[in-house]
Amino acid sequence: MERTSSREYPRYPIVGVGAVVLKDGQILLIKRLHEPGAGQWTFPGGAVELGEGLEEATLREVWEECGIRIAIRKLAGVVNRVIPDEEGRIQYHYVIVDYLAQPLSDQLKAGSDVAEAAWVPLNELDRYALASGMKEFLHDCVELEIEN
Repeated sequence: MERTSSREYPRYPIVGVGAVVLKDGQILLIKRLHEPGAGQWTFPGGAVELGEGLEEATLREVWEECGIRIAIRKLAGVVNRVIPDEEGRIQYHYVIVDYLAQPLSDQLKAGSDVAEAAWVPLNELDRYALASGMKEFLHDCVELEIEN
């Protein structure tokens, strides 16, 4: 097993965060530049840094990837993402804490670690190559948003 990054073939799951940012029938998505899932669209987010709080990491990741500030509203859910390699070994393992958030601004500027950042109309999601499980999770998030 050849490691190409410190996140490949981890000894333990990596804790990550994500932001489900909704605005006027649109959602904030980023197009991944790096593996896993390069070229796929997903929520902005990333790994929690040592000593960093979950919400703090979420705010930082959205700023770094999209160039906007957000206000976190509430916990959206926790996702256990295990990605095996072709031989069945665990190549990536993330435990991702996702938050519902609202934008404090909407002028996007994609960071250097993403291919693109965009406000995507919810009714056009089928036109995007979404990361595995996103559509179902997003449906649950929209329901959670409507309930409150």
